[in-house]
Order: sequence, then C-alpha cells, then structure tokens
Amino acid sequence: MSDINPFFIFFASIFTSNMVLANFLGMCSFIAVSREVKTSLGLGQAVTFVLTGTTIINYLIYHYILVPFRLEYLRFIVFIITIAAFVQLVEMVLERYVPTLYYSLGIFLPLITVNCAILGVSLFMVIRDYNFIQSVAFGVGSGLGWALAILAMAGIRQKLQDAPVPKGLEGPGITLIITGLMALAFIGFSGIVKIQ
Repeated sequence: MSDINPFFIFFASIFTSNMVLANFLGMCSFIAVSREVKTSLGLGQAVTFVLTGTTIINYLIYHYILVPFRLEYLRFIVFIITIAAFVQLVEMVLERYVPTLYYSLGIFLPLITVNCAILGVSLFMVIRDYNFIQSVAFGVGSGLGWALAILAMAGIRQKLQDAPVPKGLEGPGITLIITGLMALAFIGFSGIVKIQ
C-alpha cells in the first residue's frame, strides 16, 4: 500500500471509505448525539482530535515497540489503552476550558473510548500496511469524515423536527432511513478513489 498517495488516502477516508457511512463503525454515538448541530460539531471535533492523535501514537508504538519485540499480538490491548488515555486527556481539557460542550456531550464523551471507528482506524492502518504519512492522512481524514457525517445527520434531523414524519417512523426509524440514504449518497463517490 506504500504506493498510494497520502492525499488520496485522506480524500478517500472522508468520502469513499467513510468510517460511518461505508464501514458502519462508530454508529452508536453517531445516531445518539446527532440531534443538535452544536453538540455534533463538538463531538466531531473531539473524535477527529482523538483519531489523529491515537493514529500517530499507535503507529509509533506498533512499528517501534511491538514489531521489533515480536509483540504484534498485543496490538488490540495496546491500541485500546492508548485510545482510553487520549480520551481522558480530551475529557479533562473540555471540562476545564469548554464546560458547556463537556456537559452537553454528557456520557458520550467518555464513550469515545469504545467508539469502534477509532479502534478501526488503527487496525486498518496496520492491516493496510500504511507508512507514517499515509497513517496520519488516514487518521485525520477518517476523523473529518466522521465529523462530516454526524454534522450532516444533525442538520437533517433538526430540519425534520418541523417535518410531518409518519408516526411509525418517528425517532430511530427515520434516523436509520436517513443514515442509509446518506450511505448511498457517499457510495456515489466510490468510483473516484479506492484505498482498500
């Protein structure tokens, strides 16, 4: 995979290989928090920051500690510990400097730790054998793609508050239909660039 331009990886991880809409990773917080644009923007920024940071740290740990000592089988545990530590850092910073966002995200901020999209990015980076620059591009692009998806969903859901939605589709039903339609729209980009 070292012959793929990092720009293509960055672009594809936003649109054609979006973690939420193409790989369906990170759906729990995506659906639960996407009710308001402001909260979705905050969570999208937090996820992008965590994805970028953990991708860099996990790349370095994997290639400079686990591989030389033949401890690759520990990558799941190590990646999860790195993600948990990074989320704690984000949580402390938000609580200190942006308390309104911290309280509006509520339980979903610490749940970034178990957001499977974040672990998925680190595992895809290893499986696809990306170099450092490709891994950073993949991490940043995946975070921005996740943020783009949750912002789009929040905007649509806010518009739907005034729309006449059939009684049986209110709540999770219409949310899942919108997610499916958004995924179909993002699949339209799939002929442009492929990274998997």
